[in-house]
Amino acid sequence: MRPHGMALDPAVGDVTSTVLAIGRPDFPKVLIDTLRSQAGVGHCMVFALSRAGAASCVLDAGNIPIGGDLGAAYAGQFHQSDPNRDALFEGEGGAPMMLPAFAPRMYGARYRKIFFQDSGIVDKCATAIWTGDTCFYVNFYRIAAQGRFDAAQRERLEAIAPAISASVARHFQQAATATPDQNLAALFATRAPLSALTPREQEVCRRILAGYSSEAISRALGISLHSTLTYRKRAYERLGISSQNELFSIVLGLLAGVRSLN
Repeated sequence: MRPHGMALDPAVGDVTSTVLAIGRPDFPKVLIDTLRSQAGVGHCMVFALSRAGAASCVLDAGNIPIGGDLGAAYAGQFHQSDPNRDALFEGEGGAPMMLPAFAPRMYGARYRKIFFQDSGIVDKCATAIWTGDTCFYVNFYRIAAQGRFDAAQRERLEAIAPAISASVARHFQQAATATPDQNLAALFATRAPLSALTPREQEVCRRILAGYSSEAISRALGISLHSTLTYRKRAYERLGISSQNELFSIVLGLLAGVRSLN
């Protein structure tokens, strides 16, 4: 069922899978798969910008190995020197915007080195949408191995951008109101090494993090105490840990967000 208030133009119906993934832990994967199949996008990053000046990277998916570092660097300082900044902050209401494309030479030398030369990015398109005081800035990239977007891909991106940006905004609005358990479930479903655990191992570990005893976990999942202890042992082995404190450390490290650039 399509989320309330989301209407798709028949011309962009091929992004339906992304719309239907709103609020789900696999939204980033579905989004990048859609962008790859529809417009040849290699990587996607989404930044949340506030009118007060704060910035954060809320989504990083695709084929750029240092994407997390780039997201942290942009949110930390480089958002202030983005040539699109004026266009972003002139946005009104909730209408999606397709932003102008700038050649690398239009960026400052340090920006150009980090975001183009070091990363291998050769082309970028972007769209954005404001929801209240937050702008979701959605960036689509191609790396050297792919070459630049061709005319047909740019045209396709322009066609699907309104539905994509609206889907991104709705997804993160829902995530902001998610319960702690929903946020933890999303973390286990999407972030390594937790995502490598089996579904049952994830259920056991999530309850360990919530403070359940082994006996309480057994009752909650309807399994024997022996099975609970076995799932815990296997999960810890997969994660390379031996204690609950180490499990907490992994989760806290992931919740801390992307690493900052060296």
